[in-house]
Amino acid sequence: MTVTVPGRVNLIGEHIDYLGFPVLPMAIGRSLRLEFMPRPDRVIRVASPAYGVREFEWTPEIEPSAAGDFGNYIKAAAQTVGRRWGIGCGFDGCVASTIPAAAGLSSSSALVIAGTLALLRMRQIPWDFSELMEVLPEGEMYVGTRGGGMDHAVCLAGKAGCALRIEFNPVRVRSEAIPADWTFFVAHSLRLAEKSGAVRDEYNHRRALAQAGDPSALRHGLSERERVELAVLAMWQGDLEAFGELLNASHRSLRDDLKVSCEPADRLTEACLRAGAAGARIMGAGFGGYVVGLCEKVRAEEVLARIERDHFAKFPERAGFPDYLMPVEAGDGAFDT
Repeated sequence: MTVTVPGRVNLIGEHIDYLGFPVLPMAIGRSLRLEFMPRPDRVIRVASPAYGVREFEWTPEIEPSAAGDFGNYIKAAAQTVGRRWGIGCGFDGCVASTIPAAAGLSSSSALVIAGTLALLRMRQIPWDFSELMEVLPEGEMYVGTRGGGMDHAVCLAGKAGCALRIEFNPVRVRSEAIPADWTFFVAHSLRLAEKSGAVRDEYNHRRALAQAGDPSALRHGLSERERVELAVLAMWQGDLEAFGELLNASHRSLRDDLKVSCEPADRLTEACLRAGAAGARIMGAGFGGYVVGLCEKVRAEEVLARIERDHFAKFPERAGFPDYLMPVEAGDGAFDT
């Protein structure tokens, strides 16, 4: 049995899902695949080529591993399913992923979702989007990151060729077709964005600031909410330049108001614009990881080549990031076989 869960690129609407504001992400072709077989006991054992083997017993309360350990995401899935549907038998699983880790493409949420869907599949419980959205965002907080529900919604409900306008409280999803002559791409700042330790604490602090009414954090949240609606309108109208400027404004807000950018990402967004992108911004939790950019499809190869020549060629460390510059296309959501 197999579960496949895509990564995602958040086009616009960063750091506002936890405020209940609408967002505009898309699922992508990069995905995480979990192959699994049931066990007769309550042991869950998962192997990863990148991280090794993790094994634990599925109990009502599962003790977390060290912060940042990949096994915590499987434990989060088990804890989520156990609290909602009860504890069952464990499984032996193997994880393979083409989603770059610690980069802002939701590799961690994909693993939590995959584990959750696998446990439901073994119990022959059909998964329901609305029900999963009631438990997954809270369930992932097991790992210590106080995020929102965007990643889970788009990874479950993604649609090829479309972004998703996602509302919260209650969760509602609407597909928005991406103009066929647009290309989105991601470029890595060459700084990992590990959502553990200091970065996790900084991320949680930004959420706490916004919820406490901090003026700068609220200024970002309210202006970003407006940019989401304007971005949907720009897609309806096929206005690439307008969408690009919204990306630029989002980056400035994330950098200056919320202060979640970093110097490498700032330099990279500027390089993207010099290369001919209509807009670019840091994405994900921030503090590193990917920048998302937009350009005309007919110019995509040229724009990416310029970014490579004028920016990345200066950094030999890019060899440690094999997917540091790549186009991304909107893909479908999770499925099992």
